[in-house]
This record gives sequence, structure tokens and C-alpha cells, in this order.
Amino acid sequence: MRIRTGVVLALLGLVLLVMVACGGGEKQTTKVKLALDWYPNANHVGLYIAQKKGYFKDEGLEVEMYTPVDPSTVLQTVGAGSDDFGISYQPDLLLARAQGVPVVSVAAIVQHPLNVVVALKESGIARPSDMVGKKVGYPGIPLNEPLLDTMLKTDGARGLADVELVNVGFDLVPALISKTVDVCIGCYVSHETIMAENQGHPVTVMRMEDWGVPDFYELVLVTSEEKLSKDRDVVERMVKAAVRGYKDAMADPQAAVETLLATAGGEVDAAIERPGVEVLAPLWGDGVPSFGWQTKERWERFAQWMYSNGLLTKPVDANAAFTNQFVAESQ
Repeated sequence: MRIRTGVVLALLGLVLLVMVACGGGEKQTTKVKLALDWYPNANHVGLYIAQKKGYFKDEGLEVEMYTPVDPSTVLQTVGAGSDDFGISYQPDLLLARAQGVPVVSVAAIVQHPLNVVVALKESGIARPSDMVGKKVGYPGIPLNEPLLDTMLKTDGARGLADVELVNVGFDLVPALISKTVDVCIGCYVSHETIMAENQGHPVTVMRMEDWGVPDFYELVLVTSEEKLSKDRDVVERMVKAAVRGYKDAMADPQAAVETLLATAGGEVDAAIERPGVEVLAPLWGDGVPSFGWQTKERWERFAQWMYSNGLLTKPVDANAAFTNQFVAESQ
């Protein structure tokens, strides 16, 4: 009896070993929530490709992507753990960390600012010093003020004292076209500029990194320090699938928009996103070895600029705000 029992146990152990060697059956699916920074648009196409083509599924992930009622809360919900991942902005992440919100960037989605200064071509305004004495519309976001101030001073003006700021909310294009304002900041080169052009109003674009503002990552994929500590494997799989999706988008931007339209069609304006993706595609991997890569210098320089301009009340450890580990492993 003991011999038979021993044989049975030995056979059972062998079966278990075979199951482990084969992966223990089907890969267990992990559900995660990803909060977007805005409604679905060309900035998100890599994520929708990963969803549509099964790249998330290949990594054992079931990803719920959604736009929060108030997208400005993304970093707080990710930091608190009610969302696993989020799309946010480098300046916002630094502000959040200064306030004790434990969030970390695990991939840069856009390598340069999309926020630009825009004027109608007919106005003749082509550089920051041309704005002196003009009305500048902005969405009331405090970050835009030092951005504009830096651009003006870099071009020889006194700064904000030389312009009249007008809070027009997010009605930037209507305010510009109606000539309620002469210039706007807070316009995205992949959105508002195209919206104006589509309405028959050619524009001049001034990029802030050309006028003294340190280059920064417009959009970043973020998670929490707790997620990094307890679920590194999930973060690794998420980044791997996202990188794969964005590489597809970079290879064929218009096909990427087709995927976006097929999966989030009712919320997408094709007349803006089709030309918008052509603006974005070069910025997803510009000057870096791989999509998602971030540099210590860029995080440190922008954090120092924010501190020098009073946006941060104390220095922030920029190196703790990001990691390249998962992008590197995705290769």
C-alpha cells in the first residue's frame, strides 16, 4: 500500500512539474485601468493599436481605457491606486511629486512640447517680441504664464508686463479667429492649429523650446510607486505592449488613425486626427534610441526651470520622477 501511494505521489509530482514547465495552463489575465489625459485622439493611437491587435492580451492584460470626467485628476487617482496607469504631462508630474503624490513616468509618449504659441498669419506676428502690446489668450492654466514670460524675455522683451493676458478658457481658436485676442498659448500643434487651418485661417506657430523654454516631454505614461514596488511584472507587460503599439503607429500613422476610428470612432474628429497624427509621429521617437525613452538631463533641466520660475516651492528629485527600465526591457 505504501509502495502504491509512493508511486501515485511520484506520478502526481511529475504531472505538476510538466504543468509548470508548460506554463501551468492558460496565462492568468490581469485587469488594469488606464486613465487618459483627454478624449481619444491621435496621441493615444499606440494604445488603441495594442488593444485592437491583441498586444495587451499577449501580455496577459485586460486594459480598461477611459477618459475621466475631470482629466486633471489622473495623477491623483494613479497615485492613490484607483487607476493603475495614466497619461499625463511632465510638468504636471513634477508638480504632483512636489505635493507628495507618488507617481512615476515609465515612458515618454511625446518627446517635445505640443503646447505652442499661435497667431493668425495675417497678423504678421512671427516671433515673441512681435507680441509686445498685444492680447494673448490662454486657458487659465498657471504653467502657461512662465512659459510665455520665458519666451518673451528670450526675444528681448520685458516678459508678461509687455502683453495683456486674457483667460479665454479652452475656446482658444474662436478667440483667435474672432480677433478677441491676437495670439494664443495653450494651443496644441496637433489640434488647435489644425482646427484653425481647417476653418480657413492659416496660422504661424512659435515653438516654446525654440525660445528659451527647456525641452520637455508633453505626454508621459505614469504609474504609482506602489505599483512599481508590488507589481513590477504588470508594469513591464504594460510598457512592452504600449511600445509595440506605438512602433506600429510610427511605421504607418494613417493606419493607426483608422484603428482609432474603428475603436473610439464616435469621439474622434477625423478631420483633425488624420493631419494631427502626421505632426505627432515624428515626435514620438525623435532623437531617442526607442519609443518611450527619457533622459535625466531633460527631467533635471525642466524641474530646475519650474523651481526658478516659482512653479515648484522646493527642488524636486527629478531622477526619482522617471525610469527607463521598462522601455529598455521592452526591446
